[in-house]
Amino acid sequence: SKREIKMRKLDSTKVRPLKSEQLLHIEDHDFALRPGFGGSPIPVGIDVQVESIDSISEVDMDFTMTLYLRHYWKDERLSFQSNKNKSMTFDGRLIKKIWVPDVFFVHSKRSFIHDTTVENIMLRVYPDGNVLFSLRITVSAMCFMDFSRFPLDTQNCSLELESYAYNEDDLMLYWKHGNRSLSTDEHISLSQFFIEEFSASSGLAFYSSTGWYNRLFINFALRRHIFFFVLQSYFPAMLMVMLSWVSFWIDRRAVPARVSLGITTVLTMSTIMTGVSASMPQVSYIKAVDVYLWISFLFVFLSVIEYAAVNYLTTIEERKQLKKRGKASGMYSMDAVQAMAFDGCFHDTDVDMELAPFPDPCEENETRASQTNISNAHTPRLKRKRSLKGNVGRIILQNNHVIDTYSRIIFPSVYIVFNLFYWGLYI
Repeated sequence: SKREIKMRKLDSTKVRPLKSEQLLHIEDHDFALRPGFGGSPIPVGIDVQVESIDSISEVDMDFTMTLYLRHYWKDERLSFQSNKNKSMTFDGRLIKKIWVPDVFFVHSKRSFIHDTTVENIMLRVYPDGNVLFSLRITVSAMCFMDFSRFPLDTQNCSLELESYAYNEDDLMLYWKHGNRSLSTDEHISLSQFFIEEFSASSGLAFYSSTGWYNRLFINFALRRHIFFFVLQSYFPAMLMVMLSWVSFWIDRRAVPARVSLGITTVLTMSTIMTGVSASMPQVSYIKAVDVYLWISFLFVFLSVIEYAAVNYLTTIEERKQLKKRGKASGMYSMDAVQAMAFDGCFHDTDVDMELAPFPDPCEENETRASQTNISNAHTPRLKRKRSLKGNVGRIILQNNHVIDTYSRIIFPSVYIVFNLFYWGLYI
């Protein structure tokens, strides 16, 4: 009826709203061209909010960062009439129909725009044609790292932004709010690094075929936490070096004990060095941790060489004593070192060991030693040796070579000087 038609016209909720494309006059312009084409370069302001630094990889020499990237520019073709002077906000569906800056990340390996639950893209257009274009992006980019001071190093990385197609004659990139254009989340933290600073800078990049381009830099400095490497590398290396010094306090004729201790410490140091190298890139220069581990390995290796020298000199010395005393004329005789290696028992240097009767190696050799050397001059000495449990320290001191005596002082002193020099140089 006429009455129903009249009421339908008065109902404003039934009026079909204008399309955004019609309001912004998108069909009336060619948005393949930049704003102000043919004139001065269009200024595009940038600001960045860093949400997180997800990972730092020394092996791949890269970092992964999640950030909000915002662009600001003016396109008068998008201006519209508004009585309340309010902006209009759109999602990513309108981006393909208008002109947006073609900013990309220099030296990036991979990057993507988050798309859960929808693409994280926001476009805000103001009545005067000013545009805000915001993206949430995760990007992995190269970081040229220097490991010469690893793990006492500080790495300086940067994320670089640049227009791909428009050089400085068509587009001018700049930080929208100067140094305040770069902001970070207060809760950003990394397991191995302490973030010392974030800073923004700008510059120019030249390409021989296309010309000069404006480039923006997001700079940040990362200082490595040393405590993890102290527990995993430095402290075990120190313990292995000090453990190798125990060999200097063991009787020089205890061949199995000193040799097994030296080989164990050498193999343990090799394991520590292999573990550290496996988690690092194969660089051609020496790292600080390599210097420390190789010097520590050298100390352990020299402790083994030290006993080889002591054992060799002891053997020569005892053979000379046997020849002087005329005890080398038996059917087959052994010195103390050879007897120790043969039956595993302790023998005095003056004992003449024969190969034939060995019914009970340990007890019979001690009996033979006591019977051979019974004299008034040697009786107190033999009594002391029979009570080994109460005089172990004195026996060790009497039977140590002079090289062991000096090694107890020289090895720890040199190692302490090395540590003072090392930590003073790199810290």
